[in-house]
Amino acid sequence: MQRARRWARKGNDRSTEWRPLMFRLDAELRVYLHRDAVDFRKNINGLALLVEQTLGLDPFASAVFVFRNQRADRIKILGWDRNGFWLLLKRLEADRFAWPREAAVATLTVEQLHWLLEGIDIEAMRRHPHREYHRAA
Repeated sequence: MQRARRWARKGNDRSTEWRPLMFRLDAELRVYLHRDAVDFRKNINGLALLVEQTLGLDPFASAVFVFRNQRADRIKILGWDRNGFWLLLKRLEADRFAWPREAAVATLTVEQLHWLLEGIDIEAMRRHPHREYHRAA
């Protein structure tokens, strides 16, 4: 860990200020979470097969599929982008991801996925309900 920090400071950017490396997904994208832990030796082909057989979804759809390992300190995100799959991995150094426990396949918004990646417990966060009124008084 110390070696990685020293190496990062020797890069082209000489500032010692910490800046998060974060990407943003299109807000229209669908996000599916696999509730159970997955063997992280699985790569693109194995995870795409899990999407088809376990989740019953199309891995070529305009969506991303999120998996976690047993310790919940790593996440893999699988997606299809017109001409190929891509696979993202995030490893936490000291913490664990707060993983939803309710449904076998959880559907999230892209905003909720970003919260999950930032370490926010999305089950604890609830929006106010949408209310419709027909009269002001």
